[in-house]
Amino acid sequence: MDILKIITDSYSGYFHYLIQEITHPHWRNYFYWLIGISLFSWGIELLFPWRKNQKAIRKDFWLDAFYMFFNFFLFSLIGFLAISNIVSGLFNELLATIGITNLALLTEKHLPYFVHFLILFIAKDFIQWNIHRLLHISPFLWEFHKVHHSVKEMGFAAHLRYHWMENVVYKVLQYIPLAVLGFGLVDFFVADIIALAIGHLNHANVALPLGPLKYIFNHSQMHLWHHAKEIPTKNGVNFGISLSLWDYLFGTVYYPETDGNTPLGFPGDENFPQDFIRQELHH
Repeated sequence: MDILKIITDSYSGYFHYLIQEITHPHWRNYFYWLIGISLFSWGIELLFPWRKNQKAIRKDFWLDAFYMFFNFFLFSLIGFLAISNIVSGLFNELLATIGITNLALLTEKHLPYFVHFLILFIAKDFIQWNIHRLLHISPFLWEFHKVHHSVKEMGFAAHLRYHWMENVVYKVLQYIPLAVLGFGLVDFFVADIIALAIGHLNHANVALPLGPLKYIFNHSQMHLWHHAKEIPTKNGVNFGISLSLWDYLFGTVYYPETDGNTPLGFPGDENFPQDFIRQELHH
């Protein structure tokens, strides 16, 4: 395997991809989906605010806006995509030495597309739920995850405030199980956009009355308690990403009534870095 070529192609390819995303809007364009979903979520916040006393430009609004673009795009340009391609290349070569050339167990031809996609969405969310729990349970990983929990006022952009190491942890731990299930790029694109929209609304300053659907889908009233400074368990509650289902099934749900003004953060967060650079270097 030519590692130098992989690195060169990754940087060059992703740079041109990013320029293409910005200069050529189209329906499979992450850049404009991020902008569109963010503006929609912000508009909902302004029209139907849950916390009436929270400003439209809340505390750390611009910091979180930068985090959105950094974690969604710039981190791959800095080097994550190149590292990912090297690791996946080495892993595939290792599999080839034992005669495995394709991990995929499922393909679209075996199942109706809706069923195929539903399996992806549910499997991906369950894997992420477990990874999210791990970020809280592991003292080592919790130090990285503190960046996300340093949010003091919730808003849609807080969704993508997280340490660069979380990109690494999520991608690495998802790679093998999702590769085994054999999903395509379009599947991932649609799943990622749905998860992006749900995640923005989960963090938005808006209360969403879901009725019985609250037992299936995550929502802002529930997710607020995940960020609460005072919680009844040591390792956290409400770990759902898109689906609340897992928290109800595995007993990690905590959902008392609230007016949305519960203090957010974690014990000792008054000493936590407040700027992007020091947060990204924190551990």
